[in-house]
Amino acid sequence: MRGPVAAVPWGQVFRFTVVGGVNTATFYACYLPLHRLLPYFAAYTAAFTLSLVGSFFLNTYFTYRTRPTWKKFLLFPLTQVTNYAVQSAGLVALVSWLGVSSVAAPLVAALLALPVTFVVSRRILRPPARRRDAAGQPEPPVRSGGPA
Repeated sequence: MRGPVAAVPWGQVFRFTVVGGVNTATFYACYLPLHRLLPYFAAYTAAFTLSLVGSFFLNTYFTYRTRPTWKKFLLFPLTQVTNYAVQSAGLVALVSWLGVSSVAAPLVAALLALPVTFVVSRRILRPPARRRDAAGQPEPPVRSGGPA
């Protein structure tokens, strides 16, 4: 039986989570010293930006086992814009509305953003494989604009 749960690439989800842990540790190692010097949101933004490049290489090589390319590198920040938006909203909500410490809130916000970030980064770094026909041959790409 093959359903939506069977279609989840659990190995990639696991590797993505590991990379996320490493990236979060890198981010946090940058955030804490910057937090002493800057307001929390400025420190958050600077640390997030610094950890972006490492995240790209870890996700291409380890998570999705694909080659890094300039195109992917240039598109990768788009995945992180989503991550940044979800985490930023979570950070502000946690600190401003729920009174969570600005030291702990980035970690909680990162956990909350994990599912959304996985879906978006997988889409950019590992585009869907081409479907195969009954004989196991790749189907030609679908073209829009009329019959093939």
